[in-house]
Amino acid sequence: MTERALDHVGIAVHSLDESLPVFESITGHKGYGRETVESQGVEVVFLGSGEGRLELLAPTREDSAVAKYLARRGPGMHHLCYRVASVADELDRYRAEGRQLIDEAPRPGAAGHLVAFVHPKSTGGVLVELLQEGH
Repeated sequence: MTERALDHVGIAVHSLDESLPVFESITGHKGYGRETVESQGVEVVFLGSGEGRLELLAPTREDSAVAKYLARRGPGMHHLCYRVASVADELDRYRAEGRQLIDEAPRPGAAGHLVAFVHPKSTGGVLVELLQEGH
């Protein structure tokens, strides 16, 4: 079995401007890479480096998945993201295992990466993001 490195933990927040100083204080890292991912209706910023960085996600519109998550559960851990060689290959593997996918094909994510999500119903209640660097 191929080992997959943890890339980041996604944290859903209502506002990056309000939450970023809190998480900068907690982690001792400054936020970087702040951008809006229009296709997902979120604004993101990263903290830390290497495995286990944090990604703060704030909705930019009310119909985004993160806005719906916040309405149901409030702020908190949103997803675990694993770095993989090929998102398409991983989706094929999960599909063959009978897992429920949110994305049937890779899509653009933050920082120019390809991403896809596996439904929490298939992963013990945890939303899993697959990330392929560059594309």
